Amino acid sequence: MKYCLGIEGTAHTIGAGIVSFEGKVLANEKAVYTSETGMIPTAVAEHHKKHVDEVVARALKTAKVGWQEISLISYSAGPGLAPCLHVANNKAQELGKEHGIPVVGVNHCVAHLTIGQLATTMKDPVFLYVAGANTQVICLAGERFRIFGETLDIGLGNALDKFGREKGLGFPAGPKIEELAKKGKWVELPYSVKGMDVSFSGIVTKATRMQEKVEDVCFSLQETCFAMLAEVAERALAHAERSELCLIGGVGANKRLCKMLETMCKARGATFAVVPLDLAGDQGAMIAWQGILEKGKTSEGIRPYERTDDVVVDW
Repeated sequence: MKYCLGIEGTAHTIGAGIVSFEGKVLANEKAVYTSETGMIPTAVAEHHKKHVDEVVARALKTAKVGWQEISLISYSAGPGLAPCLHVANNKAQELGKEHGIPVVGVNHCVAHLTIGQLATTMKDPVFLYVAGANTQVICLAGERFRIFGETLDIGLGNALDKFGREKGLGFPAGPKIEELAKKGKWVELPYSVKGMDVSFSGIVTKATRMQEKVEDVCFSLQETCFAMLAEVAERALAHAERSELCLIGGVGANKRLCKMLETMCKARGATFAVVPLDLAGDQGAMIAWQGILEKGKTSEGIRPYERTDDVVVDW
């Protein structure tokens, strides 16, 4: 049986995953950079350099696979923080040369989409991609994953982290905000949907300046931002005439967001699915699976600004 080793290194996570060419995830190991002050790209890259060999070794051990069984190595070529992308690329190229294995660089965002389809078995969904730097509504049309709507400023994950940093909640802030929100009640915040696009910067600025209890602000921040996402996702389902909504990306771990989207889909007769938690955030398995889909290609270098809709879907 053939296997692919995927190395993820776009932002705070350095990960290594091993996936069979048939789509079975055998290992998904990672090390996550944490800080009270957020991400400094060079510091995150140093973290990745320190842990990448250990993460790859753990993946091989967990999968019980030797190098002779690895037929392909893939890495996250972009988009992402350039110093971090270099770590993933350099390690992939190094291992490829050492073991005589072809190497392919893949798009991190597209990998989120395809692992979502693999995990949920959805055929042709609208994707709601909500992660740190990314917030997009995406659907396959004409051999590309078309972006129907997106954030006009910052991704929701980064917005939550920015709020958390200002309030001293640590990094990443999303899980802490979700926990505090359970004890909060509604206070008014701006609601910013512009056609199919959303904007979070004004909401976060207002939220950080509010003097109300932090639990109330967390509750309202979630309710407002998630309602915005539900609105644009529903509009995309109608416009694209699709009946499946797949939530992907790290923010998909938030149970309140899942509940709101599930309620919306149920009301319009659509199917909702969220990628399992271990495949929702940044990790190597999705990079490995995307590498398998693009097997036969080889590449090196990084593409820090490559968009989802730059990639031709020819698999």
